[in-house]
Amino acid sequence: MSIKVENLIKKFGKKTVIDNVSFEVQDGETLAIVGFSGSGKSTILKLISGLIEKDNGEIITSDGDIAMVFQYSALFDSLNVADNISFALRERKDLRAKYTQEEIDDIVNQKLELVGLKGIEKLYPAELSGGMQKRVSFARAIVTNPNTILYDEPTAGLDPISSTLIEDYIVRLKEQTNAASIVVTHQMSTITRTADRVIMLYDGKIVFEGTPDQLLKQDTPYTKQFVTASLEGPMQMQS
Repeated sequence: MSIKVENLIKKFGKKTVIDNVSFEVQDGETLAIVGFSGSGKSTILKLISGLIEKDNGEIITSDGDIAMVFQYSALFDSLNVADNISFALRERKDLRAKYTQEEIDDIVNQKLELVGLKGIEKLYPAELSGGMQKRVSFARAIVTNPNTILYDEPTAGLDPISSTLIEDYIVRLKEQTNAASIVVTHQMSTITRTADRVIMLYDGKIVFEGTPDQLLKQDTPYTKQFVTASLEGPMQMQS
C-alpha cells in the first residue's frame, strides 16, 4: 500500500468540498480521479501532498517522497532545465549536502533521458514547447525517486498528439518507478490510456469506482452523463 485515504473531509468555510471520501492506491497502480469542475479532484491532491490541511479523516502514505506534477508545469522561468530539475537536490535540507555537482549532473541527465529530452539541460523554459515543459516537470518530479506521483490535469492545454505523448510517459514512469500514481483529468484518452482504476467525484463524494472499461460501459446515470458529456443527468454544474 502506498496511499490510503479514509473518511477524508475538507471544508472551505461552510462548504464541504471533500465529504467522507475513502480509497487506496497500491504501488505500481494508477488511479484516475474524474468529475465535473469543482467536484473536489484537485483538492484531494493538495490534501495528499500536504499543501492544505484536512479537517477530518486519515491520509496514510508509505515512507518516501511524494511528487506533484502541476497543471501548467510550474517551472522556474529564471532557471535553466538542469537547475529546474535539480532544485530539490540543491535546496532541500536533507538532500543539499548529499550529492556532488557531478552526481547531480548525472541524475539530471538520467531523468531527462527517461522523459525523452536528453541534451536540453541548458535551455530555459521559454525555449521549450508546452509538451516539452510538461516532460521537464515530470523529470523534476521524479528526481528524488518518489514512491507516489500526483498529476493535476497533466494534458491541460496540449494538442492531441502532445497529449498522447504525455500519457505514454505517465505509463512509462509508473513502470520505471513502481510508484503509486493519481491522475486528475477530464480527458477520456488520459483515463483509458493511463488508469488502472477510476473514481468519479460529484459534490465531494465518490459516485463511481471501477475500471476504465466499467466507466465506458455507462452502467450508471453518473458514468453515462460523464462519458457522453450530457447536460441531462444527476450531476449539475454549479453556477
